[in-house]
Amino acid sequence: MGKASTIGGLQKVSRFLLFTRYTNLRLIFRLLAIVRKTIPDIVKDDVEPFDFVLVTTKNIPEVRPTVADIIEPAILSGKTAIVLSQNGINIEREVVQRFPTNPVISSVSTVGATEKSHGYIVQDDTDEQKIGPFTSPGVDAALAEEAARRYMDIYTASGKVQATFEPDVAKTRWRKLVYNASFNSVSTVLQMDTTRMKATVHVVDNLLKPIMLEIIAAANALGVVLDKNLPDMFIHVDPESSYFHPSMMQDIEKGNLFETEVIAGEPLRMGEALGVPMPTLKVVYGMLKALQCKVMEKKGMWEPKFTTDNPYRDR
Repeated sequence: MGKASTIGGLQKVSRFLLFTRYTNLRLIFRLLAIVRKTIPDIVKDDVEPFDFVLVTTKNIPEVRPTVADIIEPAILSGKTAIVLSQNGINIEREVVQRFPTNPVISSVSTVGATEKSHGYIVQDDTDEQKIGPFTSPGVDAALAEEAARRYMDIYTASGKVQATFEPDVAKTRWRKLVYNASFNSVSTVLQMDTTRMKATVHVVDNLLKPIMLEIIAAANALGVVLDKNLPDMFIHVDPESSYFHPSMMQDIEKGNLFETEVIAGEPLRMGEALGVPMPTLKVVYGMLKALQCKVMEKKGMWEPKFTTDNPYRDR
């Protein structure tokens, strides 16, 4: 493949590594379609460096290997831009630490999709992305923004998707948490779709709304100002007729691990550290952690063993 001209070090004709969740394939896109089932090592495999690595997996930091571990062989220091199209907050921390000279880009998706059966995915809402650079001390802000805008141009080239450049990454992610920390978390614990939860009334009043308000309070304490009307908007975002299963609920239904920490644990810890009371989220987070243990046990990743520091072991 011939050399493409560059803009600020990024090739006009860009090469991608996509690490995705639905097929567990690591897909490598060149000008010619090439599919691989392993992450390439750009040094050992003598592979031309990638301009972008796009990660769309669930972010489950408590399970190894982590995102940074998986993509590391495909990253060229100072060149490859890493796009995290994932839910939650603080997902960039390990990636920025591991790759301090590479642009790290946030992509927040609001696409509506349901995996009806293995490999059969129904997209019932438009794909909308809010894209912007994470802050990385070792990367020039202008270069990071240029990489984010270049990725956005490539992603929207088909004309079939919508993307908006959003420099305030923190606000975008905390805003989405108002829905995810409430609807995703509570639906997973209760095993109830959005229609049934709203039909009960009390699930909204006693669980969903309180969590939404706790997330907004935590964000505000961090200096991220969110609209106080977001709860009413998000409560009505899924139509009564949708019987929608949020993504975390879909994960546990399929026996998969789910995003307990980045959706519930991280905002809870950050809010409490600033003195924000978050009692509803705290209880729901505890339930999510217990459910995660059950999934991990079925996968052979956890055993009910009592460590020496466990205060509840037999005396």
